[in-house]
Amino acid sequence: MSNRLFQTIVHQMMDAVDRTIGVIDESGTVISCSELGRIGEVLAPEVTAVLQGNEPLVDHGYVYKAFGTSMHAEYAVFVEGDDELAQKYASILTVALSSVKQYYDEKYDRGNFVKNVILDNILPGDIYLKARELRFNSDVTRVVMLIRITEHVDVSVYEVIQNLFPDKNKDFVINLNESDIALIKEVKPTTDPKDLEKLARSIADSLGTEFYSHVLVGIGTAVEGIKDLARSFREAQVALEVGKVFDTEKTIVSYDNLGIARLIYQLPTTLCEMFLKEVFKRGSIDSLDQETLFTIQKFFENNLNVSETSRKLFVHRNTLVYRLEKIKKLTGLDLREFDDAIVFKVALMVKKYLDSNPVKY
Repeated sequence: MSNRLFQTIVHQMMDAVDRTIGVIDESGTVISCSELGRIGEVLAPEVTAVLQGNEPLVDHGYVYKAFGTSMHAEYAVFVEGDDELAQKYASILTVALSSVKQYYDEKYDRGNFVKNVILDNILPGDIYLKARELRFNSDVTRVVMLIRITEHVDVSVYEVIQNLFPDKNKDFVINLNESDIALIKEVKPTTDPKDLEKLARSIADSLGTEFYSHVLVGIGTAVEGIKDLARSFREAQVALEVGKVFDTEKTIVSYDNLGIARLIYQLPTTLCEMFLKEVFKRGSIDSLDQETLFTIQKFFENNLNVSETSRKLFVHRNTLVYRLEKIKKLTGLDLREFDDAIVFKVALMVKKYLDSNPVKY
């Protein structure tokens, strides 16, 4: 499509310039030209050197000047002549073609379209119209992974992830800001959530072992249809935020595995504060020291088994029973009773949630 776009501009300017003008791509192939017979011609390799810098190149009676809309030059214009006027024509052409190319990319680029979809920047009624215009496959199953860079590194994580998923017709890598990159991955409808976690783990490991870049990955649910990609993206955001509160040691957090933490995260903070006051009527949860909280954590990890917990804590069984009685006296909850244990577990998570000053999406 870019070739036709450039050819239109070249055709419109050829009368005004009154010289042979055209555009070459990165391989040195002429993709548009005022002399139609030259389209498809491959120029000498030394000519493509102009793409590596900003300065014009004069070669065999032509001026070459690079341009592009990405990090590096993708194309170069050429103008017949080696005089000052030829250089001015080349400069004017690069400005015109760069502007047109940028407008084209913003209007028609699939990656930009996907970015607008996940960020809810496009009306629902326009999504399928735009998808048809771009010949975008709307009916396949996709999942959104949100990759968050936790520390600054010299390497471009965005480019690394792009190289890991080079098929731009199926997978889209979207640079959201300095720390967040979204991967929209096409998957099979029967893909197991565990396979998605393995994929996320491989991304994190590749970045960690090869480029010493530490990242967190939030995984949304797989959705069928492009309109639901925004939901999968929000789920990936929630997975990262909930993981930051409740699973601080995890680097891969899946929305499907958040469990009760997801429910707590969606509660209003005022409701959470009321719940804590009702549960701890006898005394504040803050009255429990770190040793007691650690004992409670281990008791939960060992499925409320007194003998197993005392063995893991290297304390006598009676010592653990004494601690549990102390907790019952302070809070009114007997952790050896299943119902009381559930209430206490939820209360601890609610307290952790409130202390984190949660960010809502």
